[in-house]
Amino acid sequence: MLEKFLKPYDPAATEGRIYEVWEKSGLFNPDECVKQGVTKADAPSYSIVLPPPNVTGRLHMGHALMLAIEDVFIRYKRMRGFRTLWVPGTDHAAIATQSVVEKQIKKDENKNRHDLGREELLKRIEKFAAESHDTIINQLKTMGASLDWSREAFTLDETRSRAVRTVFRRMYDAGLIYRGHRIVNWDPRGQTTISDDEVVYEEEKTTFYYLQYGPFTIGTARPETKFGDKYVVVHPDDARYAAYKDGQQIELEWINGPITATVIKDTSIDVAFGTGAMTITPWHSAADFDIAERHELDKEQIIDEYGKLLPIAGEFAGMKIGEARGKIVEKLRAKGLLVKEEPYTHNVATAERTGGIIEPQIKLQWFIDVNREIPGRGKTLKDLVIGAVRSGAIKIIPEYFEKTYFHWVENLRDWCISRQIWYGHRVPVWYKDEEIVVGEAPAGDGWAQDEDTLDTWFSSGIWTFSTLGWPEDTSDFKTFHPNDLLETGYDILPFWVMRMILMTEFVLNTIPFKVVYLHGLVRDTQGRKMSKSLGNNLDPLDITAKFGADAARMALVVGNTPGTDMRMSEDKIKGYKHFANKLWNVARFILENAREKKNDSKTWPSGPERDHFSPREHELLNECDTLAKEVTTDIEEFRVYLAAEKLYHYAWHELADKILEESKPILVGVDADARASRARLLLALLDRTLRLLHPFMPFITEEIWQSLPTKDSQFLMVATWPATIHT
Repeated sequence: MLEKFLKPYDPAATEGRIYEVWEKSGLFNPDECVKQGVTKADAPSYSIVLPPPNVTGRLHMGHALMLAIEDVFIRYKRMRGFRTLWVPGTDHAAIATQSVVEKQIKKDENKNRHDLGREELLKRIEKFAAESHDTIINQLKTMGASLDWSREAFTLDETRSRAVRTVFRRMYDAGLIYRGHRIVNWDPRGQTTISDDEVVYEEEKTTFYYLQYGPFTIGTARPETKFGDKYVVVHPDDARYAAYKDGQQIELEWINGPITATVIKDTSIDVAFGTGAMTITPWHSAADFDIAERHELDKEQIIDEYGKLLPIAGEFAGMKIGEARGKIVEKLRAKGLLVKEEPYTHNVATAERTGGIIEPQIKLQWFIDVNREIPGRGKTLKDLVIGAVRSGAIKIIPEYFEKTYFHWVENLRDWCISRQIWYGHRVPVWYKDEEIVVGEAPAGDGWAQDEDTLDTWFSSGIWTFSTLGWPEDTSDFKTFHPNDLLETGYDILPFWVMRMILMTEFVLNTIPFKVVYLHGLVRDTQGRKMSKSLGNNLDPLDITAKFGADAARMALVVGNTPGTDMRMSEDKIKGYKHFANKLWNVARFILENAREKKNDSKTWPSGPERDHFSPREHELLNECDTLAKEVTTDIEEFRVYLAAEKLYHYAWHELADKILEESKPILVGVDADARASRARLLLALLDRTLRLLHPFMPFITEEIWQSLPTKDSQFLMVATWPATIHT
């Protein structure tokens, strides 16, 4: 039994084997736990659904952090006797996945999507997605994630597709989904709308221009958008412009000749910025669009979908913005309309996947109306999203992120849910002459389905209940919804978390989860975001191969407070590999000294079982009791970082450095009863330490557990949690 302890701990030879045994046991499945008698049939439930990784490649260390934290809660609750479900799944990530495949096709074959056609492109994407899926699943298992693989989901599979169509139809029937012309983020390079979270802002140093607009001086960094500007907007309380009335018309000379401009007074104007006067370009600015909507103003397109100027730009028509800007400025200078120039630094919106500069456009798209009252509910979607958190029904950890949440929701615009790409859930709307069918494909010929696909967030927004088989009335849905916990990065709080609350509150009239635990970003030692281009990326597969998953998990969890970015290095992970080996050596020493010692107790000694211990040994047992209570409280109160740190210090500095050293003279002494008592004590402390450490370091604790002479469970993963053994 002890031969394996003669060598240093080898995670590479252990972890894969242990995970395979776990999988074969079926005990990741809560139904199987009940069937095998390790969980009571009437036990309370506990559920988490895995935030689905995008099938665009491999997981990164941010995913590894997510897995480590979620698995701590899952393994802890499973050991507490809950019917514990952790649902795995992946996200088709429409824009991201199609973009990756299109780039590869362009590189390999010099073809675009239109050269291939929709059917062929989708075949290529599905093949790529399947390969990426397999890589991701391997990574999830390598990290030790105890997911119930019998319930694996994919945002684009048939069950999830049926749920998407059902939700779309319900929202459409309620008047919340509509098709209309509104301003959206348009990616000229990708030729599609994109969501706000797919916009990356890059700092740009440019020039700010002050232009003479009749009696007004206006400022802009984008003179190329100004050809159609025929409204000048000022604040109604700005004394500088008190002489001008709302709606007053003035004649002035502009870029391509004389125009009639109209004065508009609107309270959204920042009187402290620039001159306090601005012209608006409603077709190419969300803020300007809102002003135009409020005052029912005309809107005119200046730039086309490919980033080129339209005929309204006169001699500049057909030019790309970068080519035209300097020439437009020179024309303004020649006409005496350029007042001054000054250096200016601002953030430019770019598309995350293509790198294209975002050009806001008014497009005919599908939207969800967040401000329309829901029939029969007396509230809007925005009301529901705010109320779920403000009422305390959903708790956000750390609490200070509630301000971010409320700020985002209170400024929420109608959600554009259509995308001009081919991969994803196609908009479930069919047209025939003047007829329209929504939800399911109609029978008969002549029907044409909408060409657009749905925003990926639409399908991931119903993830907590679609993964449980909804819209079917399944036992999983009844048992495990709402989820107990959503654990994800703080960077997608306003995007994914908010949308899940919105969708679930509308569809089910309940919350999707009870607690939102937000982790921070994993950065390098210099505080930089990890990326391939910087060469600082840590691949979880490489890290686990080198140091073991247990070491990686501890390095990610210890000291990592919720909502805070953390710095990660190989040296930190290496330190926890040393810790794993220390635990291994502790186990070897204790097990060697426990051989042939009578020890019939299968649980933590309590009551009469403690009578034979010395006062000092009682003290050590009580200290371990206190540790178990503290760790339990820390996990229950979502301080997993603190629980992990306490366990690390106890195992290394108390158990290894102090208690074992103190025990060595006793174990070689002449008093046989004292030797036996100390051996029993050490075995009990090892048992307790393994149980407490298991959610954090599942592989090595399970491997050592299998060598214990007495135990109350075949697998440590379903052994009883210490706090319920003795309190």
